[in-house]
Amino acid sequence: MNLKIVSLDMDGTLVDSGFVTSVWHSGIPRLYAEKQGIGFEEAKRYVLAEYEKVGESAVEWYDIKFWLRHFHLDGSWQGLLAQFEGELRAYPEVRESLHQLSERFTLVLSSNAAREFLDTEVGKCQLQPYFKHTFSATSDFGLVKKTPEFYLGVCRALSIEPGELAHIGDHWDFDYLVPKSLGITALYLDRSGQKKADFTITDLSQVAAKLLP
Repeated sequence: MNLKIVSLDMDGTLVDSGFVTSVWHSGIPRLYAEKQGIGFEEAKRYVLAEYEKVGESAVEWYDIKFWLRHFHLDGSWQGLLAQFEGELRAYPEVRESLHQLSERFTLVLSSNAAREFLDTEVGKCQLQPYFKHTFSATSDFGLVKKTPEFYLGVCRALSIEPGELAHIGDHWDFDYLVPKSLGITALYLDRSGQKKADFTITDLSQVAAKLLP
């Protein structure tokens, strides 16, 4: 392998899902309940139904600013995210693993998360020192998933060929199958340990052994 750069996913790979889930399922419904003078559960049912009407295939689905406008909510997206920053949790092995990898490779973040979430997570978890670039599929490429176009765009931005990139993430399709189809070295992070194969890992401390000769 002629690997130069290692790419990592964010949510479910470096940090758990508590922060993001709380913003969408608690923060916005709570603001809507206050705005409309209704109960939280009623507001949550309505808000989640509105999410589904837009759907995951629309880039607006991932856009916090779009939803604040859609529901005519007061306040800023920065203030909303700040309410839940205490729920940001990096997995225990993350910093040591990133430090080890950064001694041999250039590291980048390649996430489906919108830029507002991605930058907040990187900043509050103090991950900036490890990453040369961060890429958001939705904010930077206008794509709703990490498609082949996304990974090829990352390679172009980094001036490398797919064979010079490795990617690690926890989504079977978008973090493993898609990059692998392009000739990118892909590792599937399965923290449950259910999938047993040479290309799977159960935490990030195992990445170096897979990538280093």
